[in-house]
Amino acid sequence: MSALERPAAPAAFGEPRRRTITWHDPHAAAQAARGLAGRELLEAIAAGRLPPPPIASVLGFEIVEVGDGEVRFAVTPDERTYNPLGLVHGGVTCTLLDSAIGCAVHTRLPAGVAYTTIDLQVSFLRPVRAGDRMLAHAWVTKPGRRVAFAQGEVRDDAGRLVATATSSLLVLGGG
Repeated sequence: MSALERPAAPAAFGEPRRRTITWHDPHAAAQAARGLAGRELLEAIAAGRLPPPPIASVLGFEIVEVGDGEVRFAVTPDERTYNPLGLVHGGVTCTLLDSAIGCAVHTRLPAGVAYTTIDLQVSFLRPVRAGDRMLAHAWVTKPGRRVAFAQGEVRDDAGRLVATATSSLLVLGGG
């Protein structure tokens, strides 16, 4: 019998770990944000006047800075984001970049105009472990009425580049 065929003894792994995640009704938050331009919305979330979207609560993302056409996010992943190799799954970094890039574009959009990602190309440059704080910086490279283009990067607390990304986003509404 191979190691894959043998059932593992549950006690060998210790007690299961748990985490409680809470979030606010995203529809109620969106309704409260009606009439806000993208930058105003993100500033309200960063200041705690509006709740963050559920994905931010699930993964622990926080908005650090909001500017005109740029944002900075931070996250410190924990071991629940590990892949089978004992490293933070690349999807966490990818989601961080997608979120930051989208929000950078959102800072340039008026009230009532939304966006969605068309494509996202991520290059992973170094592994991330639980407890490694990641800082994402994203910026708009070319705004557009129908399609916007943006880039982003993630660095660790030591300033080392962890990942880079480019993206195009479809602008929904507003002309």
